[in-house]
Amino acid sequence: MLSTWMEEINWENMWIATWETVYMSLIAVAATFLLGTILGVLLYLTDKGNMWENKPVHTVTAAIVNIFRSIPFIILIILLIPFTTFLIGTMLGPSAALPALIIGAAPFYARLVEIGLREVDKGVIEASQAMGATQWQIIQKVLLPEALPSLISGITVTGITLVSYTAMAGVVGGGGLGNLAYQEGFQRSNNDVVFVATVLILVIVFILQWVGDIWTRQIDKR
Repeated sequence: MLSTWMEEINWENMWIATWETVYMSLIAVAATFLLGTILGVLLYLTDKGNMWENKPVHTVTAAIVNIFRSIPFIILIILLIPFTTFLIGTMLGPSAALPALIIGAAPFYARLVEIGLREVDKGVIEASQAMGATQWQIIQKVLLPEALPSLISGITVTGITLVSYTAMAGVVGGGGLGNLAYQEGFQRSNNDVVFVATVLILVIVFILQWVGDIWTRQIDKR
């Protein structure tokens, strides 16, 4: 029975799909961390009472974040097809899924960054200002380092969300385990493929969570 089950799965395709999922997840996490941090810092600094207080900029940035954070991911992929085709040259494959993955996850992470920055003790910021630190020095040496445990915890949560997004991207030709589970599993009524793809996605999620937890504990000195 086990040999029959093994024979029904094309393991070469399964490992290729696994690599595509890992590739999409890692690139999207890195880009989301960068873009989301920039957006989150901008949201925090331009808010009322902060260093770069600017209501118009804050309002526009918050609106952009809220809009893209609210669009269901499967719809966002469809909306971004013209942009993806222009940027990548195709709407199929793992690389073509990256724009939607990043644009879908960065606003979500930006809110987590903003929350993390709000948790930084304002007394530390005021002490840095009293010592003559510039705004950029406060951002680089006080705000971000103090909020780093929250930022790492946030990107871990976002990374897990991105893995689930890659599965949805696979349904519309994005490649990866989601695509394999849909085309070779669901459409061909091969539940074994669906099961193995699901297990591999769970393994990737558990590894991300494990690495994120270790990294957060090492950085958090509180």
